[in-house]
Amino acid sequence: MTPNELLAIGMIVAFFVLLIVGIPVGIALAVSAFFFGYIGFGPALFNLLPSRIYGVVTNQTLMAIPLFVFMGVMLEKSRLAEELIDVVGHLFGNIQGGMGVAIILVGVLLGAATGIVGATIVTLGLLTLPTLLRRGYSKTASTGMICASGTLGQIIPPSLVLILLSDILQESVGTMFAAAMVPGLALAAVYVIAILGYAWLVPGSMPPIPVDERRALSRWQLARKVVLVVGPPILLVVAVLGSIIGGIAAPTEAASMGAVGALAIVLLSGRLSWSLLHQVARSTLLISAMVFFILICAQVFGLAFRGLGGEGLVRNMFEWVPGGVTGALLFLMLIIFVLGFFLEWIEITYIALPLFLPFFMQAGVDPVWLGILICLNLQTSFLTPPFGWSLFFLKGVAPAGVSTGDIYRGALPFIGLQMVALALVFLMPGLATWLPDLIGW
Repeated sequence: MTPNELLAIGMIVAFFVLLIVGIPVGIALAVSAFFFGYIGFGPALFNLLPSRIYGVVTNQTLMAIPLFVFMGVMLEKSRLAEELIDVVGHLFGNIQGGMGVAIILVGVLLGAATGIVGATIVTLGLLTLPTLLRRGYSKTASTGMICASGTLGQIIPPSLVLILLSDILQESVGTMFAAAMVPGLALAAVYVIAILGYAWLVPGSMPPIPVDERRALSRWQLARKVVLVVGPPILLVVAVLGSIIGGIAAPTEAASMGAVGALAIVLLSGRLSWSLLHQVARSTLLISAMVFFILICAQVFGLAFRGLGGEGLVRNMFEWVPGGVTGALLFLMLIIFVLGFFLEWIEITYIALPLFLPFFMQAGVDPVWLGILICLNLQTSFLTPPFGWSLFFLKGVAPAGVSTGDIYRGALPFIGLQMVALALVFLMPGLATWLPDLIGW
């Protein structure tokens, strides 16, 4: 092992040490990369850095991020989720486990409409957790369903994870969105089947909504609410995703259409105000700035790692793994799963993946299939104790009687269900590649 390769390993270790002591991710990336890169090569190593940063801030694909964030925050801040939960809850409230099914379906709708995990979980936690507990649902089942439902926005388009993966994999956003549709809905279906199966096997564990409460809305009133509350966000999502997948609009154009559409929905609902617009603009700025700051700092890290010979280290590491390319893929999935205990998805996406991907590209692995496997695996970073952000979000709004242990135990079965969905896509690549092939991407 050369001295520079030792420096590359030292840089990774230093990055994790800085994270552990509480240094923000972007700063930890830049400091560790500048320090070890300078020791290895001096300032000459970073001559390419200005052009790398310029490439990030002028990337047409990444320009869609703030627009999709604006769309999601606008729908979230307008309290659309509250009405969605009420309507979908009544639609499925007459069956055992119906409220659980409703929570998963609302997670699908909010995931497609907003893609903001924290907002979805906080909203579901505030509005449904006390009700679920009052109706006899266990603490672990209730918290697990809410956390799992909130993470669906990471695989169901338009997901920021898919946008970043399309940039890293050099695939079109439309291709990644199309590839994620079937696996994302399949994961939601796995959740629903598991909930209904548990409710059937353990009678009384997930009781239906009381008859009197269901009768509060007539069929006509419920049908009207379905059209007025569920219809607009579905139409918006179909228009945005359809224009991208169908090749009618570029991602940035479709994202701008989504932002304007969200604004129109809130305006027609009578909830638009200057105060709301200010909140949405501020949240969009903060989220977008955080994403781009990490992306820019990741350029420093990637440049230093490659300059110090890190790609050779990664290639040798995968060559040592038995089982050829299949063994290497399983090893990659294991690495991402373990990293999910400690890092957020954006850190794994833009720090770890660029280090591993060259090996798989050279091995001829389908990048679209690989991207969906990675995306499904990244979802576990939100659910895995002790640092899963979904668990933190829910704990912040949970009633006093719900402990951190309850939330952790509730998440474990859904981590297992995510592994089932991941295994299905791994064994049947057509789940990810069928739709892109069908539409000719």
